[in-house]
Amino acid sequence: MIGTSLSGVTFMSVPGRVDANHFRYLQIVIGYVLGYIVVAKVLLPLYYRLNLTSIYTYLDERFGKTTHKTGAAFFLLSRTLGASLRIYLVLYVLQKFMMDEINVPFFFTTFIILLMILLYTFKGGVKTIVWTDTLQTTFMVLALVMTIYLINSELKFSFGSLMSTLQDKDYTEMFSFDWKSKSFFLKQIIGGAFITIAMTGLDQEMMQKNISIRTLGEAQKNMYSFSAVLFLVNILFLILGGALYVFASAKNISLPAQTDDIFPIVALNYLPPVAGLVFIIGLISALFPSADGAMTALTSSFCIDVLGFNERKDWSEEQKQQRRKLVHISVAFIFLVIILICKAINNKAIIDLVLDLASYTYGPLLGLFMFGVLTKRKVTDKLVPVVCVLSPVLSFVLNLVSDKIIPGYYIGLELLLINGLITFSGLYFISHKDFQTNI
Repeated sequence: MIGTSLSGVTFMSVPGRVDANHFRYLQIVIGYVLGYIVVAKVLLPLYYRLNLTSIYTYLDERFGKTTHKTGAAFFLLSRTLGASLRIYLVLYVLQKFMMDEINVPFFFTTFIILLMILLYTFKGGVKTIVWTDTLQTTFMVLALVMTIYLINSELKFSFGSLMSTLQDKDYTEMFSFDWKSKSFFLKQIIGGAFITIAMTGLDQEMMQKNISIRTLGEAQKNMYSFSAVLFLVNILFLILGGALYVFASAKNISLPAQTDDIFPIVALNYLPPVAGLVFIIGLISALFPSADGAMTALTSSFCIDVLGFNERKDWSEEQKQQRRKLVHISVAFIFLVIILICKAINNKAIIDLVLDLASYTYGPLLGLFMFGVLTKRKVTDKLVPVVCVLSPVLSFVLNLVSDKIIPGYYIGLELLLINGLITFSGLYFISHKDFQTNI
């Protein structure tokens, strides 16, 4: 789960933004931890009680088939875009700093990486991913620690002197108290909590790892330990970011405007050769856990939620297996197409914009599950897609005009919550009160 949560984007972006944002990213991480507690206490007991394979089948039992397919569609859209773009960002770095040096085409690099992921997930599914992700994530964290050690060695710092230097430069500043700012601490903590609830608790990729654990108690223990380790690993990413900027200042290194490039440039060009090797190993180790889990989760969700594997009694197990493999290959092909489109556009600002779409695509899922868990009302099933499409549109408009409604106020991470609340309100509008449920 650590590997799935910390993609290659995290590996490069979190350290790169320390100069501008200091350690304020920890505000969001604190929110993550609170969100994981909610997932463990509220959503995991629900999933285990219903014995779900796909978490979106809850929407079928609670509201109906149209709602079920709507929820699954939003997950498929968000995870397909998000996973493809995360893979692209890692491949972009590998291509720019390695493959271009030996004249390997971008298409070939992408094809080989996706083929490797496809092959080792083809038969093993979640069980294979659990073992491979554990190994890969171990390499990623080791790369993180070793890079900090190598920078300290070059600067002749101890860990204590590094932390003192970071404190002197105000890099360790954690909280922002400007309530109009996107980085206001309450916004980021609350936003981080709801990001976790939506993007972990309502995400098939993340939850299939938890619901594959034998008992609810063990799954909850996994969630608590995971959140503690995630918090510590993010602190290491921030320390690394500060160390990179301190090193660049000490060595008079001219840094690029694109902060995502700072880690690879310093590691590959200014630190000892072993640092470059460590960086590449860490980057690839960050890529695979987020990519393989997404591929398998999308396959599972499409087979169960769209093709209806659980209801298809007319298909033999062999026929289902063949269709599952075809879907798995199709998901890899879609990843390939999206990645090549990103390469053709070659505009990282567009990629950042598309990654921000997670706030829009997970908002309806958040609203659907909130309405199902917190109320006992029945919705008009066929109208649910209308509500779930209108909610992101209204959220987008509200995001554009927020500074005009409240001068100087800009919506940040709370956009996801706003989107979920609009969905919740819309569902209430199309609901009936004469419904009792045991779910």
